Amino acid sequence: MMRSKCVVPIVFAFVIIAAECNYEADVLYAWRLELTDPNNVLQTWDPTLRNPCTWFHVTCNTENRVVRVDLGNAGLSGPLVAELGGLTNLQYLQVQGNKMSGRIPSELGNLTNLISLGLSQNLLSGPIPVSLGNLRSLRFMNLNSNKLSGRIPDAVIQLIKWGQLQTLNVSDNQLAGTNRLTNITGFRITTIIQDPKA
Repeated sequence: MMRSKCVVPIVFAFVIIAAECNYEADVLYAWRLELTDPNNVLQTWDPTLRNPCTWFHVTCNTENRVVRVDLGNAGLSGPLVAELGGLTNLQYLQVQGNKMSGRIPSELGNLTNLISLGLSQNLLSGPIPVSLGNLRSLRFMNLNSNKLSGRIPDAVIQLIKWGQLQTLNVSDNQLAGTNRLTNITGFRITTIIQDPKA
């Protein structure tokens, strides 16, 4: 009886990890289907290989959970999909220097372990989602050189005070408003880069 009690939790833990890998593979493959990939950089993103940790441009932690997606300057075009918000262990999402278009999904605000969000030099449009203010672990948010409009949400600016944000680059967009840097805040030094527009 003692042996069966020891075996069941181990098998159960394996099933949970396998299910997590399958879900993350489903999310990434759903995104792949929406992208145009002329350079075949996503050729290893094969749904028959259920563990995305074996895919190029994907990095996992010791528990086989996806923590990095590195697709900078890969020649990709298409949208960022809402399903990406389900990659809750993700720490780095780097898709700068592509032709990503459409809006930034508000679901990216679910990525509360994110350290770096690199969306610069794309064709993204619309407002910066307020939900990005949920990303208290975020240190680098690079949204520059897109077609974003509106104002930087107050919730995102608050990441400077209450989060870990060190760089917020929103230059070369169509944003309204002006941000000024001062040294009297008493908080960590944060770089805010924005085109000055009235």
